[in-house]
Amino acid sequence: MNTQANIVVGMGEALWDVLPEGKKIGGAPANFAYHVSQFGLPSFVVSSVGDDPLGNEILENFTSKGLNYIIDKVPYPTGTVQVELDQNGVPVYDIKENVAWDNIPSTEPLLELARRTKAVCFGSLAQRNVVSRNTINAFLDAMPKTENSLVVFDVNLRQGFYNKEILCNSMNRCNILKINDEELVTVSRMFGYPGIDLQDKCWILIGKYNLKMLILTCGINGSYVFTPGKVSFRPTPTVEVADTVGAGDSFTAAFISSILQGKSVDEAHTIAVNTSAFVCTRKGAMPILPKSVMEIEG
Repeated sequence: MNTQANIVVGMGEALWDVLPEGKKIGGAPANFAYHVSQFGLPSFVVSSVGDDPLGNEILENFTSKGLNYIIDKVPYPTGTVQVELDQNGVPVYDIKENVAWDNIPSTEPLLELARRTKAVCFGSLAQRNVVSRNTINAFLDAMPKTENSLVVFDVNLRQGFYNKEILCNSMNRCNILKINDEELVTVSRMFGYPGIDLQDKCWILIGKYNLKMLILTCGINGSYVFTPGKVSFRPTPTVEVADTVGAGDSFTAAFISSILQGKSVDEAHTIAVNTSAFVCTRKGAMPILPKSVMEIEG
């Protein structure tokens, strides 16, 4: 019996981004799941927090937002990231180590969630520690292996918390790869094909890992969605940027939500671009999205 529902899971780090103006809840999985929920799909955050005031505040915040979660309390401090913004509003991160989200336990409730999951998004950062890495892999193993399952690897290279083995394993397990232009250069150099243009690198990755899609974001220079035999390109809208924290996560959430709701790749790409641009106009990673950015006009 197929018990799979349209449940969408963001799995990995849940933490506090300590910004110049104060702290805001962050972490790519939480950002992703929050924005998926705004598109009307059931979403879950999977992570861990400490048994401390910062952890309690995260859980209270997610509850107040109506977010579903499986977040265990573990005997490590809740994660924090010191975020400084450069002159272009682009975040520079100092990510604390040996924290709660490095130690996500694999539990029966988590595996039961996996068996009902239609789409999951995970990254490389949460795999820097073997405990969370093994839990992520166990979750992926427990997911239904159907044609319509979406396993999204959002590369998210941070502070050297990655290696070739983790990247290869993750790319082998995903069917949608999300990567930005700077990460693509790093990955290509690591994998031994640095001298070709970005699009050719994307086609190589699609073929090598048998991907359904590859999403390439290039900041102000637009974004691409590669599918076998076709490329969708969208320019980046010009907006007044407050900060770019969480913009990429909102892009991924909007795109995956739209695909699950039956939109075409081109339509989903347009919605993702508009959603990400809106998030850039607000401080922090979890603004409330207006209906206008979540829909295709006409």
